[in-house]
Amino acid sequence: MNYRSTLVTLLAASAVMMASSAAIAKDKMTLYCSPQIEWCQLVIKEFQKATGIEVAMTRKSSGETFAQIKAERKNPKGDVWWGGTGDPHLQAAEEGLTVAYKSKLWNDLRPWSTKQAEQANMKTVGIYMGALGYGYNTELLAKKGLPEPKCWKDLLKPAYKGEVQIANPNSSGTAYTTLATIVQLFGEDGGFDFMKGLHKNINQYTKSGSAPIKAAARGETTIGIVFLHDVVTQVIKGFPIKAVAPCEGTGYEIGSMSIIKGARNMESAKKWVDWALSPAAQKLMPQAKAYQVPSNAGVQPPPEAPKVDQIKLIDYNFGLYGSSAERKRLLSKWDNEVKSLPR
Repeated sequence: MNYRSTLVTLLAASAVMMASSAAIAKDKMTLYCSPQIEWCQLVIKEFQKATGIEVAMTRKSSGETFAQIKAERKNPKGDVWWGGTGDPHLQAAEEGLTVAYKSKLWNDLRPWSTKQAEQANMKTVGIYMGALGYGYNTELLAKKGLPEPKCWKDLLKPAYKGEVQIANPNSSGTAYTTLATIVQLFGEDGGFDFMKGLHKNINQYTKSGSAPIKAAARGETTIGIVFLHDVVTQVIKGFPIKAVAPCEGTGYEIGSMSIIKGARNMESAKKWVDWALSPAAQKLMPQAKAYQVPSNAGVQPPPEAPKVDQIKLIDYNFGLYGSSAERKRLLSKWDNEVKSLPR
């Protein structure tokens, strides 16, 4: 073999190796996952089985994930952000951190899911819906002789001092939804008066939105403010927990999904979005003890799920409270006027 033919052979081999490496790269994806870890692990397992695409995952709450994507905007590390409250997804869309994609399953989605997408110019889409509320440990309540709470304003009673837990709205989408809900229910002045009163009864601001009800299940706090499907999860596990849909009415989340701008594995990201909106993916929810309302209209909510049609839901203004300016303003005001107060 002469020099020329050897060179041609080496170049051909190099081209094959490069093509092979490119093919491998297309079969990988990095997922930022905001729901509970068990659900994240289950959907990744089933997606890999269905597509052969290898998924690396980081699990953080909604607020933390939004902050990470924003910090990485010049050098994105993730491909898809899956789950978590819709407000930070809308803010990410507004700030140009995510990209538009209309799934081929668009016509199969419930109206609240497609409305979320349209508000974000197709840069996010709803994957589940869940109502806000709280749960309490019935055994602790009885042991301490505390009254049964039924409304938001019940949580301000002096009897509950040190008995209530909620996440920090800077890190948790659940807690931010709570803040925005209270402001919409009682007006801004009344809402912040409520949050100041609630602050006196808080024993801890957690990082994760679902942590307060897990603490209540373990007997570490009496009341946890969370989404009601997270309360159901603890009930199903056998803990003495009761769910409360507050009497004044309550807000809700549209858990969302977004493709990150600059995603290194764009085709894999689009395949994830299509798969995650499919009946096959959304029927997995009960296996992960996730009891939200799925966005695919062909999938019925788990029988254990909160009956959202029986809950007094407010007309939650996702456009306003999912905006970057309003979210920043409310969080800054909460930091300065609520979190800084003594307890």
